[in-house]
Amino acid sequence: MTKSLIMLVASALLCCSAVSIAQDAESTAAGTQSQEDFRAIDQDVQALKKEVLDLNRDLFLLEEELLFPANSQVAFFLSLDVGEYFELDSVQLKIDGKEVANYLYTGREVDALVRGGVHRVHMANLKTGEHELIAIFTGKGPNIRDYRRGATLVFDKGIGAKYVELEITDRVRKQQPEFIIKEWE
Repeated sequence: MTKSLIMLVASALLCCSAVSIAQDAESTAAGTQSQEDFRAIDQDVQALKKEVLDLNRDLFLLEEELLFPANSQVAFFLSLDVGEYFELDSVQLKIDGKEVANYLYTGREVDALVRGGVHRVHMANLKTGEHELIAIFTGKGPNIRDYRRGATLVFDKGIGAKYVELEITDRVRKQQPEFIIKEWE
């Protein structure tokens, strides 16, 4: 009887060991499974994020197209080619006597413009016909004095998009800045 009792206890211990090993294997498999599930969820979230960004870009382009159709669109850009005669502070735009834009520049923005950047100051829809643009520039002029100067352009808006550049350049002969408004063809 003791021999059979020993055999019974040994088989019970073997069964307990087998159950413990099986449970450890299941927990390891469950841990691996949960890591794989987490990775799969993370990949799904990243794919969804990319789809949302693509959709946002498409909506932005659609909004631009709806708000500013090409046949009535007018865009005004500012560029600088200055050095010592003018330091831009702000620009104000009026179309047909109505103020449409007033932009105050930071030091970093002015630096980017001096290095060749171009800033879209304003975009609008205009009917075909003749319009008057008045641009008022403020900043520091020669001898670090406050400087305020305006420039005017009467332009004809036809069918199709119109682009206008407000250009500030140094006029070396007169030692002062020059403000030119020109239409892009």
